[in-house]
Amino acid sequence: MWSCVMLLKGRELAHYLTGKKRTLDFMAPKYQVDRIGSADIRRKILSIAYADWKKLGFSKGTLHYMKQNAKGDQLFTLNKHVMTRLNLWDQSVDKYGSIVDLGD
Repeated sequence: MWSCVMLLKGRELAHYLTGKKRTLDFMAPKYQVDRIGSADIRRKILSIAYADWKKLGFSKGTLHYMKQNAKGDQLFTLNKHVMTRLNLWDQSVDKYGSIVDLGD
């Protein structure tokens, strides 16, 4: 838990120093870490086939780096649009693992 807090506070300091954030708060954090189980995300990423990911129109390179991060033991982040893609993946794969047309 504290390693995550230190990472987040370090990131907050970097944003303050680069001007992305106007305030800086070093008070004791009251973080309620709202994470989707990182083990679940890692398993989901590792189970996605490159061909299926590509069929949905997503970059093979993005999935490659996501898999590299998921294989490691270190904390990693996903951009909002990538998380949206993972949520889309849940909706676009049926219970048998087949791609389902969502009909844009």
